[in-house]
Amino acid sequence: MSAMSLDELREQIGQCEQCWLCKSRTRLVFGSGNENASLMFVGEAPGRAEDAQGLPFVGPAGKLLDTLLGGIGLRRADVYITNVVKCRPPGNRDPNPEEIDACNLFLKSQISIIKPKIVCALGRIAASVLLGRNVQMTKMHGQKFPVPGFFVVPVYHPAAALRNPATVSVIEEDLSLLRRYLDDDEEPPPGEFTPEPEQMGLF
Repeated sequence: MSAMSLDELREQIGQCEQCWLCKSRTRLVFGSGNENASLMFVGEAPGRAEDAQGLPFVGPAGKLLDTLLGGIGLRRADVYITNVVKCRPPGNRDPNPEEIDACNLFLKSQISIIKPKIVCALGRIAASVLLGRNVQMTKMHGQKFPVPGFFVVPVYHPAAALRNPATVSVIEEDLSLLRRYLDDDEEPPPGEFTPEPEQMGLF
């Protein structure tokens, strides 16, 4: 896929029929934010509010994410936010391997266009796709992992904090670490991100 800009990529995704989610969605949820961001957030999939508005993280979890960003001195306009899957799975279920695989090239293209230093993976599924292996969040959250082209920092999804308020403090600590990673001088390894979760047997 050779998209020259995010607008062109959005148009390509709008025509995608690689999985059946394109038929059940209300709106495509492409991504939003700073196209030159050093920090990119990747969640798992749109929910009800996102499907209705066509924007990522606009429901309760998104409002909490905005608050958490403010805690490290950032606004939504400073970062770029998207999801692994660009259409809402029915009933907010987890996306299946075929749906994740169908969106792999779109996520890769978004990252290639934006060129972030750090991609914060919100939740286990996003972290597993970005790191190319099964991720245990209890053991890996808040750590910085180099992959070709950028660093991945797994962080609990804000939705987890809505279910368990004790998780908020864990996310706050991890985002404080993420801010330190963002501000340090370490450069990510060269290369190009090539996600292939289905072939790797992640899910």
